Amino acid sequence: MENYVLSCCSTADLTKEHFDGRNIRYICFHYSLGGTEYPDDLGQTIPFDEFYKRMEAGEMTRTSQVNVEEFVEYFTPFLEEGKDIVHVCLSSGISGVSNSANAAAGLLREKYPDRKIYIVDSLGASSGYGLLMDKLADLRDEGMSAADLFCWAEDHKLNLHHWFFSTDLKYYVRGGRISKASGFFGNLLKICPLLNMDDLGRLIPRMKCRGKKKVIEEIVAKMEENADDGLNYSGKCYISNSACYEDARAVADLVESRFKKLNGKVEIYSVGTTIGSHTGPGTVALFFWGKKRTR
Repeated sequence: MENYVLSCCSTADLTKEHFDGRNIRYICFHYSLGGTEYPDDLGQTIPFDEFYKRMEAGEMTRTSQVNVEEFVEYFTPFLEEGKDIVHVCLSSGISGVSNSANAAAGLLREKYPDRKIYIVDSLGASSGYGLLMDKLADLRDEGMSAADLFCWAEDHKLNLHHWFFSTDLKYYVRGGRISKASGFFGNLLKICPLLNMDDLGRLIPRMKCRGKKKVIEEIVAKMEENADDGLNYSGKCYISNSACYEDARAVADLVESRFKKLNGKVEIYSVGTTIGSHTGPGTVALFFWGKKRTR
């Protein structure tokens, strides 16, 4: 088997145990909560329930991506061990981290000319990006080379669907994504926006649903519409949530009741602290393989 490292950013929002078990390495983003900076380390430093409770209590959050120097420091030990690297980044549609990774790779290729460093812009986020990493780990374990894995990721990353809804618009107002008036009336009328990621890896509002029950039906309907083989979908399905496990469980139960050929049960994860700093509590995201995403 070819000697290389499969790597990503912590914003792929799987658990430390999942990454360790699949031999996927990761580098941590950063966030501040209440004026103190922490690593986005998959809930190890601050558990997710505490993080979201503190957000709800009014503590402000801010995030920062991995910079060039951090990537150089992170990649260097792998290269010194004689290993090549396939690193997959958070979507360039919501972060500039792929620029930092590519800049670091350019510097290190000069120092280690015999080594290969492949940087993939996932055009994905949260556990959807994590579902891509899980598939890449499968292909690596089957013996795929680093070069072929890079090409496969580039060819198939837009087949990974990301659908999100939120039941609390407060944090969308705080982040400037919707106006205060829209947020007020949206919350008053129990409007839950349904969004997805387009072919540029940007979060795009697709529809407004009145009430939680309606948006749960709609997000699963989007899976029926877009998944490989429709209701005969036989791939994996991941869900992530920000402090609203019951809503995530309701989506998972509906998916499992309709898609009888799933590859295992729906796996539910937490939206991590970087992405959660922007969404706040009350977000559910559904991820699956399907036809290529378009604008």
